[in-house]
Amino acid sequence: MSQEKLAFKIKEFEGPLDLLLHLIEKNKFNIFDIPIVEITEQYLEYVNAMEESDLDVMSEFLVMAATLISIKAKMLLPKEEKEEEEEEDPRAELVRRLLEYKMYKYASYELKDMELDGQRAYFKGASIPKEVREYKEVIDPADVIGDTTLAKLNEIFNQVMRRTVDRVDPIRSKFGTIEKEEVRIEDKMEEIKTSIKGLKGINFRTLLEVQASKLNIIVTFLAILELMKVGDIVIKQENLFGDIIIDSLEID
Repeated sequence: MSQEKLAFKIKEFEGPLDLLLHLIEKNKFNIFDIPIVEITEQYLEYVNAMEESDLDVMSEFLVMAATLISIKAKMLLPKEEKEEEEEEDPRAELVRRLLEYKMYKYASYELKDMELDGQRAYFKGASIPKEVREYKEVIDPADVIGDTTLAKLNEIFNQVMRRTVDRVDPIRSKFGTIEKEEVRIEDKMEEIKTSIKGLKGINFRTLLEVQASKLNIIVTFLAILELMKVGDIVIKQENLFGDIIIDSLEID
């Protein structure tokens, strides 16, 4: 049988440090400058009033009582005069332990509040309609592309981008700053669909090269990918190093 660790609590105090912290806060003492004589007297009064049969529990309180008496004795003794080194405060270790205990005590309060808040939280179960869960795209992009890979399309796109310089009107460009018109991918898709409707054998590279600017090339490339995805066009490559050809699937 595994030995379980039992938490003990004497009245409202969970241990000697808890009792000390209570006395300090009750009397509004400065924890960094504890009046050791007063705190020791109050602590001993409480311990003397305890009626505990658990010797393990009582021993912890008695050990702390002995510690307080020892600190009290050291502080009552006359201090030795030292020129260079200042003597350490006998209360320093006790203050460190109290601060550490106080930190963990209030952290436990925060965790308890989080636990109570969590008990009031309710989560809605999954309610995605069956139709949505089982939905599959009508056209698989891999079937539309066929043997031609996206990597090949991207390679052609990058080649065209490297060779393309934005075409600027030499006359209009002298009349101050000309802002470029925004190119929407939806508009470019409609433009491509209209221009190639019912046609076969449109060269992919040529379609990119005739664009007026790098921005138009980028939007055109994205528009072609979207048209492939929705099934309005299909691309093919007759041989390994041949041109990539676009065919419209819409009937003129």
